[in-house]
Amino acid sequence: MEQDYLIAGHRIRVEGDKLVQAIEAMHGFSVFKTGLAGEPLCRFVASEKAFERKEFVFGKELYRNESDGVMSRFGYYAGGYAFDMTPPNGEPLRLWIDKNGHTACFEGNFTPMLLRFACWMAYGVATAPFLTVAIHTSTIQYKNKAVFFLGESGTGKSTHTRLWCENIEGAILLNDDSPILRIIDGKPWVYGSPWSGKTPCYKNESYPLAACVRLSQAPHNEIKKLSVSRGYAAVHPSCPPCFAYDERLYDHISGVLSVLLSTVPVYHLSCLPNADAARLSCKTIFGI
Repeated sequence: MEQDYLIAGHRIRVEGDKLVQAIEAMHGFSVFKTGLAGEPLCRFVASEKAFERKEFVFGKELYRNESDGVMSRFGYYAGGYAFDMTPPNGEPLRLWIDKNGHTACFEGNFTPMLLRFACWMAYGVATAPFLTVAIHTSTIQYKNKAVFFLGESGTGKSTHTRLWCENIEGAILLNDDSPILRIIDGKPWVYGSPWSGKTPCYKNESYPLAACVRLSQAPHNEIKKLSVSRGYAAVHPSCPPCFAYDERLYDHISGVLSVLLSTVPVYHLSCLPNADAARLSCKTIFGI
């Protein structure tokens, strides 16, 4: 059994009954299915006990993170990149991605919470050489353009995009956690993705990027356009953190950000969680 998905223009082929069924059961992926013929950029395959073979050994660890009791590690194995996630009680999920990003081998625990993130990791490694990166942001589509709202967790990204939807006619949520940014012909385009955090918003749509807005909480509403260097500092933390520890992946991300910063404005919005803040950012970006 196999199934192809077209995400931000990149074809991913999922192979093997267990993995196909597990991914089909997760919310968000069905709208990206494609029945059109074509060669995949990357194959997601299921493997039984690959870690017991000597070539599949987690070697150098580059990055480690714990969230909600789940320990994640990213690093290398002999053939490329290694990633695993271990829940507090249960079997780990292991992921092996060859150095060219052509094959991602999944094994172990296919619990949706783990598998969804592992798919995100595999997709990110496979597509990075094609000037593609998932950005941690809540994203609005307005007047056929996309706007990124960036910030640390808890700063009000989802609140601000909700205020846009409630107070600005025609504003629509495109993705609430991890849309895909891709550079095409020297211009940044934003795609919906199967990864939208706690808000189920899965749209197979794409729009040119109009602006990036870094949010921070404040007792007032004020917006300022940032210099290129400050713009880089505003956007960079929203890129996959573990990729910064690998020179090859980081070079690709830097290439994406270089084009973004040379083509679209980046702002900092100090704001209250109110309608005036949404109107201020909209007027600044679109002049309306």
